[in-house]
Amino acid sequence: MKCQKNLFNLDEDVVYLNCATKSPALIDCKNAGHQAIEEYSKPYLMDTSDFFTPIERLKKTFAKIVDCVDYERLAIIPSVSYGVANVIKNIPFKKGDNIVVPDGQFPSNIYPWQEAAKEHGLELRIISPPDTLTNRGSQWNEKILEAIDEKTIVLAISHVLWSDGTLFDLVAMRERTRQVDAYLIVDGTQSIGAMDFSIKDIKPDALLCAGYKWLLGPYSLGIAYYSEKFDNGIPIEDNWMTRVNSDKFAELVNYQDEYRPKAYRYSVGESSNFILVPMLQKALDQILDWGVDAIQDYTKSISTRPIELMRSLGVHIEEDNFRSHHLFGLWLPDSLDQIRFASELKEKNIFVSLRGDVVRVAPHVYSTEEDLMALAEAVRKAIG
Repeated sequence: MKCQKNLFNLDEDVVYLNCATKSPALIDCKNAGHQAIEEYSKPYLMDTSDFFTPIERLKKTFAKIVDCVDYERLAIIPSVSYGVANVIKNIPFKKGDNIVVPDGQFPSNIYPWQEAAKEHGLELRIISPPDTLTNRGSQWNEKILEAIDEKTIVLAISHVLWSDGTLFDLVAMRERTRQVDAYLIVDGTQSIGAMDFSIKDIKPDALLCAGYKWLLGPYSLGIAYYSEKFDNGIPIEDNWMTRVNSDKFAELVNYQDEYRPKAYRYSVGESSNFILVPMLQKALDQILDWGVDAIQDYTKSISTRPIELMRSLGVHIEEDNFRSHHLFGLWLPDSLDQIRFASELKEKNIFVSLRGDVVRVAPHVYSTEEDLMALAEAVRKAIG
């Protein structure tokens, strides 16, 4: 793959290494939004099918990205926290059960579990990374696996840690949770769309993804997968679209007790969002065209030499087997003021993020090796 910056609306003098905060807009995505606004201004041209057909197509496209054989197990959500709330409402908690979560996860996959633990008398086991940076990812994975026992009801975990790109072995996590009959709930926001993920292989009980990062879509629109364990669950809201025959507008006064099949019941109200859905559709089409493996390989190819340089300068970056290539963290020498360093980068039009004690770097297919070398050179100068 060659650099795809021409497909994005990015200024030429900007080095944007911050897709983990928000992706820039694809030009096609932006244009789809503009066209949708134009169409929205003429509601008399709309058809009943416009409420349902576009989101069905969106689910089918996402299903290909995550290797999901049944698109009806997908729901439209506005956020990960919304998706987690649906999960929590339908898990049969018992007092004394425990929930296992890695420390440092994004708050949307922590706060709901904290509240569930309080409400149901559960133990929340927050598993911290090891104190050492050596073999940190490997040791952390082992600590999480060891924390899961017969009383574990849920492991709530991300695929890739949002702050530093630590990769969690979800195959091993699934095997361990299966042994104790625990739910595996995965936040895929920082990986889906940029690296390989197979629902068919991992078999999570739920996968929750915000759309505005690696799915390259708009804010406040995402997609969730719910396994058969949730087929007969109760959603956190009851909107008209989730019931059978909701596509027959003349019959909406004939109220229905039955939900549409499988995960449809967990979709947010007004999920037809006539402006955001076409934008996300364009983004997912582009991701499929590139291929997630190609995206991961590209980010690896442009980051290998800059990472080697930064490591030679004393910067710690997680071992390659336990991190992603599209998102990784820099542990800078203690002598460097991280806040000042990030500010100096911004002055040079190099955009990264600070997350905890890590400088987070998140390139994509619009990035180049030269972009990452500019970051590495800035690190070299800062260290002196």
